[in-house]
Amino acid sequence: MPRCTICTHAERDVIEQALITGQSFRAGAVRFGTSATALFRHKQDHLAVALLKAQEAAEVVHGDTLFEQVRALQTKALTILARAEAAGQLTVALQAVREARGCLELLAKLLGELHQGPTVNILLAPEWQRLRATIITALAPFPEARQAVTHTLQRVVDGQFG
Repeated sequence: MPRCTICTHAERDVIEQALITGQSFRAGAVRFGTSATALFRHKQDHLAVALLKAQEAAEVVHGDTLFEQVRALQTKALTILARAEAAGQLTVALQAVREARGCLELLAKLLGELHQGPTVNILLAPEWQRLRATIITALAPFPEARQAVTHTLQRVVDGQFG
């Protein structure tokens, strides 16, 4: 299996920098004594993967930094809350509670534990009402099945099934 001549090239870092900054393959081939095809393949097959990994690593570091900053803010807010309570400064204490709650919400968002999407109750939707009525009507010739489905649907409505 042929090896990538750019990966083993003595000036690999310089070549990759030139490729990242948009130097043409032809100019790079002349400059580094390689072929334009080798530069193209390296950029497509190896440089893209390396850049993606570097970007992912940077995002993880950024996420860790954000998390640490929010935790530090939360610690400060809780410290202020404790001092305000001890001093009997209830207005300041309430403000610190709000800030601590905000930090907690932000931490939950960062950790993916807070779902912000809309909550939809399909049981109130007209489409569900029509579907339910259609199912019950279709089961009229089958009283036992109709009763079982009606009972099960009621359990879903009551939150006992699911």
